[in-house]
Amino acid sequence: MEFNTINYRLVDQSAVIELSRPSRNNAWTGRMHSEYRSALQLAEQDPVVRVIVVTGDPAGKTFCPGADFAALEKNADNAQYDDGIRADIAKPGYGKTPHFDATFAYHFGLSKPVIAAINGAAAGVGLVLAAFADLRFAAAGAKFTTAHGRFNFPVEYGLSWILPRLVGVTQANDVLLSSRLFTAEEAMSMGFLNRVVPAEDLLPQVLDYAATLAQTASPGSVRESKRQIYSDLHRGVAAAVEDSEQTLRAMVKQVDAKEGVDAWMAKRPPNWRGNE
Repeated sequence: MEFNTINYRLVDQSAVIELSRPSRNNAWTGRMHSEYRSALQLAEQDPVVRVIVVTGDPAGKTFCPGADFAALEKNADNAQYDDGIRADIAKPGYGKTPHFDATFAYHFGLSKPVIAAINGAAAGVGLVLAAFADLRFAAAGAKFTTAHGRFNFPVEYGLSWILPRLVGVTQANDVLLSSRLFTAEEAMSMGFLNRVVPAEDLLPQVLDYAATLAQTASPGSVRESKRQIYSDLHRGVAAAVEDSEQTLRAMVKQVDAKEGVDAWMAKRPPNWRGNE
């Protein structure tokens, strides 16, 4: 797919996906969603890529302020909702488990970690995208809102499922029921963010973190850890323990298991092969 609403580039072992509609402050459209999913699929299938970083085009001055208001106005006028997404859209992360085969939940089916580098305002679907990332770094002072309450909408795209799991029901109810604005600093205190940094340092710090993750943690371990984390949200502790034991028996036979031990003993950086 030709990208018109996002920018895609590689930085070492990271794929950087930049939401890019600067004239509309990086507002979300069906086209952007289609391109975003194609970019995720491209990164997922690239053996060089170990980490996926999602951010907003700096020229747009936000991360993503939500759906484009022109599209919202059209939906309101027609008294029906059309997200602009068509049947031939890419399906990254699909096919691992039915729990993940849905819009934005597909992030959980990806084998590679997704880091949201939230460089400005994140509202509505922009906040949803950040919530479904595995890790979240934000620029100091960035503003957040669920937004839906202002438009007579329900909570969007499963945010009612993921947000209470990230910050607890009490904190989630506060922002979901009120649709109020809150800052990156408050989001950090809630437990929504991993780190708040000065805006000019955001992407460099995220890329440094991604490079360290790619170097120190084997791709197989990251893949299976991510699968376990999100799968275990749907099952009891005994099933989680049994799965971990079964997975360990399989992974210990892989070449990266021996490489991890050899590198540790030799006090050298590991040379991961990326077992599948």
